[in-house]
Amino acid sequence: MNTDAAPSPELFFNTLTAYQKTAALKAAIELDVFTAIAKGSATVPEIAQACGANDRGIRILCDYLTIHGFLQKSEDRYSLTPDTAVFLSRQSPAYSGGIADFLVSEHLTTAFGRLTEAVRHGGTSDQGSVAPEHPMWLTFAESMGVLMAPAAAGLAEIIPLDQDRPAKVLDISASHGTWGIAFGKKNPQAHLVALDWAPVLEIATRNANAAGLAGRFSTLTGNALEVDLGQDYDLILVPNFLHHFDAADCVRFLKRCHAALRPGGKVAVVEFVPNSDRVTPPPAAAFSLVMLASTPSGDAYTFEELGAMLTEAGFETSSLHPLPASMNVAVIAARS
Repeated sequence: MNTDAAPSPELFFNTLTAYQKTAALKAAIELDVFTAIAKGSATVPEIAQACGANDRGIRILCDYLTIHGFLQKSEDRYSLTPDTAVFLSRQSPAYSGGIADFLVSEHLTTAFGRLTEAVRHGGTSDQGSVAPEHPMWLTFAESMGVLMAPAAAGLAEIIPLDQDRPAKVLDISASHGTWGIAFGKKNPQAHLVALDWAPVLEIATRNANAAGLAGRFSTLTGNALEVDLGQDYDLILVPNFLHHFDAADCVRFLKRCHAALRPGGKVAVVEFVPNSDRVTPPPAAAFSLVMLASTPSGDAYTFEELGAMLTEAGFETSSLHPLPASMNVAVIAARS
């Protein structure tokens, strides 16, 4: 930061109006503007016709999207950026527009509308997103799997499973099932057990069947902090779960994972992991605020904190691993 620059209101003005950028992108996704352009519509009348929208409305929206880097404009013609072509056109196999349904859901926007109260209280005054069978997790499971696929495939490369015998993999809070499915595709003898609430498991089961894993996939229904996890697992996946709880609950849960593993089995914790300064890297460090707004006691934990939890739960030395195309990292530890 340049401390010699004249004071400017730009940062707080841009922050207080950031909801406008969110609304514009959400409208473009709902109207399928990016797909229309990918299919060849380039001018305002063409895009408007393809989207069933008003010419003036499309002009103003597309200009705004160009200003903020979502489109490119040359004279009167619009085109996609490399990023929007990959993630916001339905013609792309990596289409991720559906994540707007989760990230701009009423639950999350309402939670942030009560942020002052959460700061005073130190978290939500109710159970927030950790309430049993919260419907937001159905939306999450339907929309977020495609974004997790590269990281899940990367994790499956990092952790080899024994190829000489059937291995057992437990996917905690499985959601869309993408993390476990990656191991099933990488390891033909692996049997996957997905744990989540019953309605969510219907989505995970559908995705596992689509991936050709129907004969090697089963489900476990209930609260991961309470349900009997089973035993003799070679690997337990814990993707984006621990951040919902305080450190004491995390340790209690990890002790249950330790008991469910066979000797030499591993746990892979996937998380947003800030540095010890808690302000870098920005995406991981900023995630703490999401937990403050939406859970009673959740947080984004540093590697040192996660390592201490795993050690207290009985695991051996933890190691940190970056994951491809992801803000998440994996913390891996083994049972002796």
